Amino acid sequence: MSKRVEKWFDMAGRVVVLTGGTGRLGRHYADVLSEVGANVVLFDVAQDACDEVAAGLADRHGTKPLGLAVDIRKKPDVVAAVERVVGEYGRLDVLINNAAAEQLTVIDGKVLDFEDFPLELWQANLDVNLTGAFLCAQAAGKRMVAQGGGVVLNIGSIYGVVAADQRIYGESGINSSVAYATTKSGLINFTRYLASYWQGKNIRVNCLSPGGVFNDQAGEFLENYTYRTMLKRMAAPDDLASALLYLVSDASGWVTGTNMIVDGGWSAW
Repeated sequence: MSKRVEKWFDMAGRVVVLTGGTGRLGRHYADVLSEVGANVVLFDVAQDACDEVAAGLADRHGTKPLGLAVDIRKKPDVVAAVERVVGEYGRLDVLINNAAAEQLTVIDGKVLDFEDFPLELWQANLDVNLTGAFLCAQAAGKRMVAQGGGVVLNIGSIYGVVAADQRIYGESGINSSVAYATTKSGLINFTRYLASYWQGKNIRVNCLSPGGVFNDQAGEFLENYTYRTMLKRMAAPDDLASALLYLVSDASGWVTGTNMIVDGGWSAW
């Protein structure tokens, strides 16, 4: 690799706050970011899981990760956590709003119809997916303005861009909820708003909207989903992590206010 290309993706010493950092994809993102030298701060709800992931990152990559139990729905918790990050490292370079509420679409074996979708699940998605991102961006953005720059990346979804294709689910018992679609769509314009608001302040704000990730799905759903993609497969974690690395590194230094769709061609038909 040339020194120029290596420099584009070098994150050595940069401080990255990653919400939802102990989830399946969060762990993968944290590992890739640590591999290129970033000090990853994991925000998630369980301290034990945060400690476990942080210890693994330090062992594998020799970086200085930190795990913090944070309820991103609560402003005092978020503000205190960001202050802890700045106190520990002296700066905050990147915020990745990756946390998402559990996407329940089946209760007691029954797929939830829109007409009967529980208000508490709707509210839970709003609280985590939108309000959590809002509070984290407020607290991190304040620091980034003060230090003269930074990067914010929101994790959206292809279902924030196009409607969930009800034809692919059949009798699989899998579906995607109205609350997920609505909040992920909201994150995309939240991204544009922040990019515009912070224009001229050296703060880049982008969104990454992935398609479906393979997670041992089988049968009718997998066949139908694969058929709908141009590349004839679901995403692997590296398909998303490589795009994420591009958007938070200097490789995308002239990219802001955009929504990068990584969906295997799903939305291009």
